[in-house]
Amino acid sequence: MKTHLISLIQTIFSALGTNAILRLEILALRHQVSVLKRKNPRRPMLRSLDSIFWVWLSRVWSDWRPALIIVEPKTVIGWHRQGFRLFWRWKSRRKNPGRKPIDKEVRDLIKRMSEENVLWGSQRILGELEKLGIKVGLSSVLKYMLDDNHRRLKPGRPS
Repeated sequence: MKTHLISLIQTIFSALGTNAILRLEILALRHQVSVLKRKNPRRPMLRSLDSIFWVWLSRVWSDWRPALIIVEPKTVIGWHRQGFRLFWRWKSRRKNPGRKPIDKEVRDLIKRMSEENVLWGSQRILGELEKLGIKVGLSSVLKYMLDDNHRRLKPGRPS
């Protein structure tokens, strides 16, 4: 793999000089020969770097189709489209999936409110938090209230 990368870099630098098209064709043919020399003699096994190489070559060299023998040109175009889809799926992914965690100060406030106001239930604490501009759900209030067995209510049941 290292030799392929070195030969690719050397060819790129030499392609910037004269006879660039001829050098790109030589690079394409050498790559195909190296793929055919791999272990499986009946069917050439292409790796992901091979597909990346051909997609790159198709973008750099306009007349790449006649030099391609081991796969169909439509396969290379499919690889390019797949890479395009993967890139934009990665680019448009959600950065931080899931709910935001509740701050420690809010958790401590819920515990303190339930400790100091024994008669308040989860609905009342939730209302007081909303008055303060703190938005949390009822299940979060129930989760962080003091864990007294006789006071703890099941989620979904108002207190």
